Amino acid sequence: MSQVLALSEHPSPLTSDMVDSHLAWLCQQIISNRFLPIPPEEDVFVGDGDYRVIGAEFLDHFVRMAGLKTTEDVLDIGCGIGRIAVPLTQFLDPKQSIYRGMDPVRGGIDWCKRAITPAYPNFRFECSDIKNQLYNPEGEISGRGMRLPFQDGTFDFTAMISVATHLPPDEIETYCSEVFRVLRPGGRLFLTAFVIREDDDPSNPDRDARLKGFERAEGQPCWHLRGENPMAAVGIDDAFLEAALTDAGFDIHTKSFGTWRGKTAAHYQDFLIAQKPRRTA
Repeated sequence: MSQVLALSEHPSPLTSDMVDSHLAWLCQQIISNRFLPIPPEEDVFVGDGDYRVIGAEFLDHFVRMAGLKTTEDVLDIGCGIGRIAVPLTQFLDPKQSIYRGMDPVRGGIDWCKRAITPAYPNFRFECSDIKNQLYNPEGEISGRGMRLPFQDGTFDFTAMISVATHLPPDEIETYCSEVFRVLRPGGRLFLTAFVIREDDDPSNPDRDARLKGFERAEGQPCWHLRGENPMAAVGIDDAFLEAALTDAGFDIHTKSFGTWRGKTAAHYQDFLIAQKPRRTA
């Protein structure tokens, strides 16, 4: 089991409108359905593992851990080549919900527009020319000055899967503030990260071998891999990430640590689920 911490003093339950047995059936159908769109393997530019299996896994996490409902409006930041979008086409109600995906890699967005939107018109994708040292080094928009192209209070749920793992700290702050703005009261942010805690041992022999080279960036609350592009994998200090979320206005609902640390868990990266407070009477 993963280590899950409910951090709010009185966290409201995050419950979905789909029962567990149907969710399990749906995830299995997504994995086995050969008619769902899937990009050529050579075009999948992010993430390891099976495209459909990982997508179904995240749908399961969204529902069980963050209470995603079939009628909610979803923003997928860093949607890549649709790995999260494809399973959501089978979950979200096409008459009551919208999905918007954005990513700086045009090839992935173009595939999503060709393969997903024609069959699922409530799913739309946009290429955002945000500069990133790893994925879009020639981008024209500064990550620090980025503004999401949506009105305040547009969405109920925002996913940032493997996004904070490729951002510098000041840009993480910007994203937290912008996500807070575009969420409705009660809306949730589901964010994955490599969280570095004060008592973590960087030399832990059980840690994922690819991440044993983490070194603290001088004067920064983040960690980079020795000898790699600084944005190839970013570890972020626990206290900094919590502050970025709470300063933006979020309540941190759940924190769950992943297997990259070398311990048994239900997922690889660390998960944080943050909620925009509901309006009070």
